[in-house]
Amino acid sequence: MADTCIFCRIARAELPAHRLFEDDLVLAFLDLHPIREGHALIIPKQHHPWFDDLPEATALRIMSTGQRLARVMKREWAAERVAFFYTGIHVPHAHAHVVPMMDRHDVTSARYLEEGLDKFTLPPNPGGIALSLTADRIRARMSDPDRPATQKAAP
Repeated sequence: MADTCIFCRIARAELPAHRLFEDDLVLAFLDLHPIREGHALIIPKQHHPWFDDLPEATALRIMSTGQRLARVMKREWAAERVAFFYTGIHVPHAHAHVVPMMDRHDVTSARYLEEGLDKFTLPPNPGGIALSLTADRIRARMSDPDRPATQKAAP
């Protein structure tokens, strides 16, 4: 599975991604269909289909990376809350979502199931330039947590 898994291929740099953070265990990058600007995914570099398959050290690294990204997102987008959750709906490779929440319904199912339970709707892809600019903002904030925010996200 690791040969064809899209997230394994991203971890091996065989496919492009707007990378935010990387170490020996995990990789964080922007979601191509963000719920809100800054929506990031954190994956283990090794293939594990589900979050309950993760070795404890990797699970802890994903959580600590998520906390670090959450602090960045709160400052950069003036978000009061940041969501952290595992889904695994579309790609059977453990991955956590980190999403700055500008509305309390940003991560509720109702938003994506308006056409019925069998018609899940992905948020739109904002495009490579917009994703590159967002990645730059997050990486800059991770390097300098006290720098002034660039701008607030649209509601």
